[in-house]
Amino acid sequence: MPRKIIIDTDPGQDDAVAILLALASPEDFDILGIVAVAGNVPVERNAGNALKIVELSGRTEVPVYLGCDRPLRRELVTAEYVHGETGMDGPTLPEPGIALQQKHGVDFIIDTLRDEPIGAITLCTLGPLTNIATALAKAPDIAERVAEIVMMGGAYFEVGNTTSAAEFNIYVDPHAADIVMRSGIGITMVPLDLTHQALTTPPRIAAIRDLGTRTGTAVAEMLEFYERFDEDKYGWDGGPLHDPCVIAYLIAPDLFSGRFINVTVETASELTLGMTVADYWGVMDKDAFPPNVTFLRDIDADGFYELLTERLARLP
Repeated sequence: MPRKIIIDTDPGQDDAVAILLALASPEDFDILGIVAVAGNVPVERNAGNALKIVELSGRTEVPVYLGCDRPLRRELVTAEYVHGETGMDGPTLPEPGIALQQKHGVDFIIDTLRDEPIGAITLCTLGPLTNIATALAKAPDIAERVAEIVMMGGAYFEVGNTTSAAEFNIYVDPHAADIVMRSGIGITMVPLDLTHQALTTPPRIAAIRDLGTRTGTAVAEMLEFYERFDEDKYGWDGGPLHDPCVIAYLIAPDLFSGRFINVTVETASELTLGMTVADYWGVMDKDAFPPNVTFLRDIDADGFYELLTERLARLP
């Protein structure tokens, strides 16, 4: 039976590929909804990008919701310098013919978790955690109803990609991330330590382009635009494909490995705001810092790209 999921996202080229991977995998996922959050660009633009992705896939029955437009306690930080002014530069996608749902995304998350059996829904978070933290604050009873949160965010060995200490998704709304980490919900974290191994090398992009479909062409164009920033920054032969690792983990967990550890989020220091402090080596007092996160560290990158390309080939 397909796993019921809600995708919380700020598309983002890598978010777009993650959503397409999920949409291409109906045997694995029953996608109850896609909720946009402010992050890579403002929330209205992210929601519009989500609609374009859904329309590109042909899965227009999947509803899209507008979520929170700013972090809990600080001004929004965006990343047009990585993703372009639209948040999803690269291909030219038509304006969507489908529309956003009327219900606010946070209310959709709350109502859906309450309507479904306990443990039925997995939350796949690809952006800042503002929507999830807001839902938990508004309806604390939903925490026990969530099967798991699989999130892209944070780092330990790679430290930060937005500041010297913080990964973008956590840095944008560290207070939301802190609430989620302390929620008691089972969390699997897909950090930079893993995603920096999943590089969009030229042969991998060529294999997607060679699918010869409108989706394959659009994804190749997204990745060619998106990778230039990290290639320049790190000197790599490709950029890291962060968010699709969340979806791939749920499809093929054997491609990934990690360990169950304590992770806390720094919310006070200006210097290290948004840092995910991971007790990877188990040196902290377990009573004070009990394990709360399955921290994924390694990926079979070739297997990941084979899965991604095979699934994208299913889309028009």
